[in-house]
Amino acid sequence: MGKTDFLSPKAIANRIKSKGLQKLRWYCQMCQKQCRDENGFKCHCMSESHQRQLLLASENPQQFMDYFSQEFRNDFLELLRRRFGTKRVHNNIVYNEYISHREHIHMNATQWETLTDFTKWLGREGFCKVDETPKGWYIQYIDRDPETIRRQQEQEKKKKQDLDDEEKTARFIEEQVKRGLEGKEQQEEPVFTELSRESEEEKVVFNLNKGASTSTAAHPKANVLGSSALKAAGTVPTVKRKEPPSNPGQTKKKKSALDEIMQFEEEKKKSTRTDYWLQPDIVVKIITKKLGEKYHKKKAVIKEVIDKYTAVVKTIDSGDRLKLDQTHLETVIPAPGKRVRVLNGGYRGQEATLQGINEKMFSATIIIESGPLKGRQVEGIPYEDISKLA
Repeated sequence: MGKTDFLSPKAIANRIKSKGLQKLRWYCQMCQKQCRDENGFKCHCMSESHQRQLLLASENPQQFMDYFSQEFRNDFLELLRRRFGTKRVHNNIVYNEYISHREHIHMNATQWETLTDFTKWLGREGFCKVDETPKGWYIQYIDRDPETIRRQQEQEKKKKQDLDDEEKTARFIEEQVKRGLEGKEQQEEPVFTELSRESEEEKVVFNLNKGASTSTAAHPKANVLGSSALKAAGTVPTVKRKEPPSNPGQTKKKKSALDEIMQFEEEKKKSTRTDYWLQPDIVVKIITKKLGEKYHKKKAVIKEVIDKYTAVVKTIDSGDRLKLDQTHLETVIPAPGKRVRVLNGGYRGQEATLQGINEKMFSATIIIESGPLKGRQVEGIPYEDISKLA
């Protein structure tokens, strides 16, 4: 086996020596070559390839420095985002992990002389939140990815909706408990009345098992007659009491609090949101750029809904008919006082009047105009749940 072979002891020793970090003063950024000792770095500086790189860099040194600075910044921020996310971390920890890669861009080839200068620059440019402590500089990555911002907004909206539902349920149960306590206090005690006969022809009968004492006090003669009859016959006659006329308004059984809670939960289940919202005869806006600038941000009217997620729309300006998916469309919010249609949620399909707009919460207040809930005012309807009627 020769000395230059890959598995020779000399080649293995060289690879072991070159593994890991080497001294920065023996590294050539232009040639991207790391030397192990001073003699090797001196030989590299005298080589023809290094001289050509120096001549190339001397023509436009600012261009090379900007390139190295940009690469260093991108790699540093990518490591910070993937490794630590939006956590607050010491800048030296991130830098030590960054330079552990052999092929990294060294800071002495960039426009920043020290790590502190680079940290301050990140804070000024808005890439990170930086703060100085007695232990050094700390950095926190600011994630401005549109997808991340959209996902955070959806999570906040879902959390707010869950809190609103829990609050409504708790308020509803509290009202039912209060109504139950008030009804229990208002129950009237039984009122006892004297035995009376409305007409002379009506027969008076007695229930000797239940009301013997009451009937004896009212009619002593009838009591003597009843007792003698019992002795003679030894049996108890069937007694019937005239029922008071029933009130038709009280025949309907009153719902308990549990029944009303169950009914409320059933209505809540029926009002579950769906992932499709297209409905005919509403005004929408085309937001896709795939059709060109001619149709981008143009308003149209939905003429037909196909498979819940696709619609045939007719542009208002040109009258062209297009077949688009709901991801290429968005709702249109008119001025207050105009008529809209609810596209999602518990009031889906209802027509309403736009009462007001809350720009901070991206929601609107409407008044229902159709159905059994006509006249009800609903607040906090999201923009994407209503659209202008054609």
